[in-house]
Amino acid sequence: MAQRTESSTVIAASPAAVLDVVADVESYPEWTPEIRSVQILSEDDGWAEQVRFALEAGPVKDTYTLAYDWDVDEEGAGTVSWHLVEGGVLKAMDGSYVLEPVDGGTRVTYALGVDVKVPMLGAMKRAAEKRIVEGALQGLAARVRG
Repeated sequence: MAQRTESSTVIAASPAAVLDVVADVESYPEWTPEIRSVQILSEDDGWAEQVRFALEAGPVKDTYTLAYDWDVDEEGAGTVSWHLVEGGVLKAMDGSYVLEPVDGGTRVTYALGVDVKVPMLGAMKRAAEKRIVEGALQGLAARVRG
């Protein structure tokens, strides 16, 4: 998957506070408009390992499973990444949150690449990615602020 959508924002909170929200995957439907439901299928030391999602992002609607990798330090800085295990319409969904401490809080960079099994214009896929990325960053910032 060559193309990805990426965006960043600075949240006025520590990386640990941001990571707490990112790690609470069961609450994603409360702050990510495109996520309709979440089911944790497996965990490793309290971190979600495989998670089933129901997504509705414009033309992309699917139920799919992601595998997560939590490469973060004790302060919450680092990378949370995921890749598609299985999906109905999706044939790829690879993404990451990178959490970096900066003056005034945490820079969160969200990158996402999506590919579907059915023919779809690249512009439509990028629009769906952008909708997911922007909605997630706005929702994450609002959720961290409480």
